[in-house]
Amino acid sequence: MNLTLPQLSLSHWNWSTLAPLIFVLSHGVNAWSEEPRFIDHSLLIAPEYPCTWPSHPFPRFAIVHQRKIGPESAYNIDTFLIDGNTGTQLDVPPHSVARPELKREKSGPLGLSYTDKIEPWQFGGEACVIDVRDLLDKAPKGISPLVTPAHVERFEKQQRKIRFGDVVLFRSDYSDKYYRPLPEGRRFIADILDRKAPGYPDPDPDCMELLGKRGVLALGTDSASMGPLPDLAEPTHYAGLKYGMIWTEGATNLGELPSTGAFYCFLGPKHEGGPYSEGRAFSISGGDLPKRLIESCQKKRAIDLSPTLSPKLPLTSPGIGTGNHRQAYLKIDFLYAKYLDMWHHGHYMDSMAGTHLVPPAYSLPDTDEPVGYEPEVRGWLEQYEKKYGKRGSSKMTTEKVPLDWTSGEARVIDVRTLIGKTKQQDWPASPEITAEHIQNYERSTRKLQVGDVVIFQTGHNDKHLKPEPADTKGIRCIASDAPDLGGVDPRRAQMTYWALGSREMVGVEMLVNVDKIPSKGAYFLFAAVKVRNCHGGPGRAIILH
Repeated sequence: MNLTLPQLSLSHWNWSTLAPLIFVLSHGVNAWSEEPRFIDHSLLIAPEYPCTWPSHPFPRFAIVHQRKIGPESAYNIDTFLIDGNTGTQLDVPPHSVARPELKREKSGPLGLSYTDKIEPWQFGGEACVIDVRDLLDKAPKGISPLVTPAHVERFEKQQRKIRFGDVVLFRSDYSDKYYRPLPEGRRFIADILDRKAPGYPDPDPDCMELLGKRGVLALGTDSASMGPLPDLAEPTHYAGLKYGMIWTEGATNLGELPSTGAFYCFLGPKHEGGPYSEGRAFSISGGDLPKRLIESCQKKRAIDLSPTLSPKLPLTSPGIGTGNHRQAYLKIDFLYAKYLDMWHHGHYMDSMAGTHLVPPAYSLPDTDEPVGYEPEVRGWLEQYEKKYGKRGSSKMTTEKVPLDWTSGEARVIDVRTLIGKTKQQDWPASPEITAEHIQNYERSTRKLQVGDVVIFQTGHNDKHLKPEPADTKGIRCIASDAPDLGGVDPRRAQMTYWALGSREMVGVEMLVNVDKIPSKGAYFLFAAVKVRNCHGGPGRAIILH
């Protein structure tokens, strides 16, 4: 297929329009003969679900649809109040291990291993599913039935020895059964705390000690927490976290996994000083890919592509024009832990803070009914549709984007040579990228394939992110190490996002460390927090190679 394309642009600090390129990427690639199966293990986060810890003073999750597509905005813009103990979540050592300078009984270097310090290889590994369904509801009200070393030994007798590189998952089917909208959903946590229902199954400290001595550094449970109620939560946490373990709490759908052999991963926002984090758990089963990714984690071959989320960093767009800025990332302290000398904290944040997802519903209305855009945007739409066809509509918010769309072979296209090609008096303006850049890349490597993730390397975030003094036959995901894929020209930015959404493609914006990605054998993994009806989605991007 020969296409004559208008030129594409890269601003002096990020992308301008990618609309013509999106057309090429969504049509002009070859299909793979076989694809692996992605399995979601994440609970849906929504206000009417029991997705947060119900005790005072933990904040309830809230999403605010600040702006909707219409006269005031060409985009759907969301913010939310979220605590790291929300939905499917990650615990890291500082949850129980005190900082070394405190010189307390539970102090140690791991007390500094916050969510922004954990090495990315530790997030994944081979799923070893230990079946403890026989424990479900087998305890008095308010008390957790205990997973003991005997359950691990039973698994090892049936399968193989647990070892370093495994992600041990305790499957009780608890969340599958009890994670429901409120008030029915009170059974998930609140009824246990009120001693109205049996507790969720969880490992005891001896079980954690056994796994720690086996070299296991990642666990998961489909219970609401890794801490048995009423009085073993902290002993169990410390027994595992003192070994440097991390774990998933509130996983679900573990019954879809084989006992061994699948690749399991948890990816969540990289909060500065965070002892825990909301996030996304998933697995990959079938074909050769799981074995390849498991080996990468075992050999610690991983690259973190996400910046740390910190109030000190410019993580959200300042907007074009007064009053058009996005919500700044804020840290909110709500509970002081005296022993750890640490505040438990949540965040008020834009849904596109840091590394984040751009789903089709961000820029597209949810129906084909006419939109009352302001006159200038209506003019842009007329130009767009004349050139590229109907804009379309979409109900595909973040939680509806398939996980396999945002993971795949990393294809890095270097466009850093274009930086600085504009004159200052012309700003905001962009140096031009043409389809020839893509064609030259393919000639020097190989043709783009279905399942690839195309990453445009600008070098912008690595240089400037610092504290202030389509079609099923084509590419599904475009990523960039710039703040966004739109750029400084609002018209061209609008067309870029319309083109992305109308071809059922998604974007992953604000990467870092793209220059560290190997030219061959690099697999890109990204997952956004599973918030219902969200038009963005913070997450974590990594490379396994």
